[in-house]
Amino acid sequence: MNQQAINFVHEQMTTANELPKFKAGDNITVNYKVVEGAKTRIQSFKGDVIKRQGTGATASFTVRKVSDGVGVERTFPVVSPHIESVVLNKVGKVRRARLFYLRERSGKSARIKEKRYSAE
Repeated sequence: MNQQAINFVHEQMTTANELPKFKAGDNITVNYKVVEGAKTRIQSFKGDVIKRQGTGATASFTVRKVSDGVGVERTFPVVSPHIESVVLNKVGKVRRARLFYLRERSGKSARIKEKRYSAE
């Protein structure tokens, strides 16, 4: 009974924000709204997904990119009104759900292989 009530509240809170299916290792671009005073603009954040966590209204994902030699990570809630869109750029081939080992790596060893699909 208690779990049903929690699920009901989560369903009511979620807005119909259609995101593509993506997982850890994928390269995505997140376009999100930034409010500066009275103005709003859309800023994009392109990088690799290093983790997805949670379910329902509390689900989130973390995207990592290297900007001017400095690693930058940003966590986005999946059910956020500020997310305008998510674009899936590349599907990565990884064997982990959490890619925290990329934090210590740089250059070639920090690359994620792209998943290749066979033409069958």
